[in-house]
Amino acid sequence: MPIPPKFSRRSFILSSAAMTLTALAVVSMPQAAHAYDVTSTSAINLDTRGLALKGYDPVSYFLPGGPLQGKANYSEKFNGATYWFANAANRDAFKVNAEKYTPAFGGFCAMGMALEQKLDIDPLLWRIVDGKLYLNIHKPAQTRWLEDVKGNIEKANVNWPRLKDRAPNSL
Repeated sequence: MPIPPKFSRRSFILSSAAMTLTALAVVSMPQAAHAYDVTSTSAINLDTRGLALKGYDPVSYFLPGGPLQGKANYSEKFNGATYWFANAANRDAFKVNAEKYTPAFGGFCAMGMALEQKLDIDPLLWRIVDGKLYLNIHKPAQTRWLEDVKGNIEKANVNWPRLKDRAPNSL
């Protein structure tokens, strides 16, 4: 495919990769009753109820056994998002140090952020890297992210301040 004149080779490749990743996300993710809002300018990936992590317990990612679905009766608000927890002990640990447990890039897909996109996530596709929770939208995105975790985190860290307050559908 010829590169349009307004693109450099690098930006064309990144743009093409981002479009491919977005297209894969659209066709591979089931439509949830409470999907994330593509028009929201929130820096946190929330569903239509204001719930983060699709209701998964953020503390449970850091414990043996991996992520657990949270329960509404163990909830806590932080930075405009509601988090659910599997039990009172996890909720209480979150209250003490919420920054430790909240996911990188507001809970948007780490690979998507490396490609300048705010994409939704599958809460079961995750990694803890240097004490921080990173999530991905689907297996192909996670596979690509894992090919160069350090480099992708660096790219995403550069992109995040510029993109965090933009709506996903504006990128």
